[in-house]
Amino acid sequence: MAELAEFNENADEMVMHRTLRSMLKDDNIDDFRKEFLALHSYEQSEFYLEIGDDERTRLYHFLDPEEVSDFFDNLELEADEFEEIFDGMDARYAAHMLGAMQYDNAVDILNEVSREKLTSFLTLMDREDAREIRTLMNYEEDTAGGIMTTEFVSVTSLMTVREAMRHLKEKAPGSETIYYVFVVDEERRLAGIMSLRELIIADDDEYIGDIMTDRVVSVRVSDDQEDVAQIMRDYDFLAVPVVDYQDHLVGIITADDIMDVIHEEAGEDYSRLAGMSEIEPTTDSSVSTAKKRLPWLVGLTFMGMITATMLTTFEDTLAQVAILGAFIPIIGGMAGNTGTQSLAVAVRGIATGEIQEASKVKLALREMGSGVITGVVCGAVLFTIIVLMYQSPVLGMIVSASLMIAMTLATLLGTLVPLAMARVGIDPAVASGPFITTANDIISLLIYFSLANTFMSYLI
Repeated sequence: MAELAEFNENADEMVMHRTLRSMLKDDNIDDFRKEFLALHSYEQSEFYLEIGDDERTRLYHFLDPEEVSDFFDNLELEADEFEEIFDGMDARYAAHMLGAMQYDNAVDILNEVSREKLTSFLTLMDREDAREIRTLMNYEEDTAGGIMTTEFVSVTSLMTVREAMRHLKEKAPGSETIYYVFVVDEERRLAGIMSLRELIIADDDEYIGDIMTDRVVSVRVSDDQEDVAQIMRDYDFLAVPVVDYQDHLVGIITADDIMDVIHEEAGEDYSRLAGMSEIEPTTDSSVSTAKKRLPWLVGLTFMGMITATMLTTFEDTLAQVAILGAFIPIIGGMAGNTGTQSLAVAVRGIATGEIQEASKVKLALREMGSGVITGVVCGAVLFTIIVLMYQSPVLGMIVSASLMIAMTLATLLGTLVPLAMARVGIDPAVASGPFITTANDIISLLIYFSLANTFMSYLI
C-alpha cells in the first residue's frame, strides 16, 4: 500500500509539472500564478529545478522577486549550479530576490557565488537588506553567528503586554519566527524570554518584566554550530537567542537551520570516517575527487610501509613456517573491523553528547570487555578449524591468542583515540576508519609474529 501511495503521489506530481510547463509555454500567466503559488515552497523549488533555462526565464516574468524568494529558501545547490542560475537571471531581479529571502539563507547562497556577483548583488539590493546580509557575512561559517538570522522580534521589559502585542503585530511579517518573544533591556542586552502563548493570555496592563522568564539559555556568536545543535536538542528549543560578548541580543537560530547543521555535520563525520577530507558532491570530476582523497591515502601509504617493514623484519620466521602467512589477513582484518566498530560508537557518543566525562572510563572498559569476549569466541572457532585442517594445536594457539589480543587492543584503541582527540579539541571523526584499521594492522602483526617467534621451536 505504501508503494502504491508513493506511486500515485509521483504520478500526480508529474501531471502537475506538465500542466505548469504547458502554462509557461503558452504564456498563460494568470493560471500559472494561481496553480504555482498554491504549491508548498518545497514543491515550487522541485519544479524550478526540473525546468530548463528558457522556462526559468519565463517564470521570472510571471513571478516577482519576493515570490521567487519563497522557494529559493529551499534550494541547496553547489556553487557552480548557483553561478549558472544567476547567469540566466537579471542582476537587479536577483538582488531584490536575495534581499527578500531570509537573511541567513541569502548569506549561504552569496557565499557560493563569485566575488563579482556578490559585489553586484549587494550594491543593487535595498540598503537595509544589504546591511543585514553584510553583518551576517562577517561571522565565521560554522559558528552560531554564521547560521543565525537577524529577522526576529524583541520587546523591552518596560513595555506593557498591550504595547508588546501591538509591537509584535507590526514586526511579525518580517520575522522568521514568533514562537518565542525575546526581552531586552534599554541597552538591548538579553534580559528574558516568554512564549507567544504566555504573552497572549497575560493581562494587558502587566509589564513584560514582571511576567517574563529571566533565566534564558543562549549561545555566543562564536560558539560552534555543533554545540548549538546539542543545546537545541537537549532543551527541545524551536529557537535559541544568540548574544555577543556583552550579552547584546544579535540574532536567533531556528530549528530548521539546526536541522541543516545536523545533516551537514553528519555528512562530514561520515566522510572523515571513510578517510575523506570533506563531503564529495556526486557532480565532482575524477580529478577533483582524487585531490580530496589523496591527502589521507598518501598518509595511509606511509603507515602501510610500516607494515611492509615489519613483514621484512619477520621474513626468517615466515621462511621457516610459511603457513603463518595464511593467517595474517584474518588477524589484521578482524582487528580492523572491531576497531572501526568501537570508533563508530565513540564518535557517535561524542557527537550526540551521550558520552560525558564520568562515562569515558566506563565506555573504554565496556569496549575492551567486548573485545575480550568476541576475541575469545572468534579465537576458539579459529583454533578448532586450524586443529582440524592442519593438525597443529600449537599453530592454533598462536593464531587464536594473537586474534584475541589484537581484537581486545583494537576495541580499546578505537575508543581511546577519538576520546583523546576530543579532549584536546580535535574533531574525533578524523580518527577515521582507514587510520584505525592501518594502526590495528601494525599492532596485530607485531603481536602475531612476537608470539610466533616465542613458540617457533614448537612449530618446526
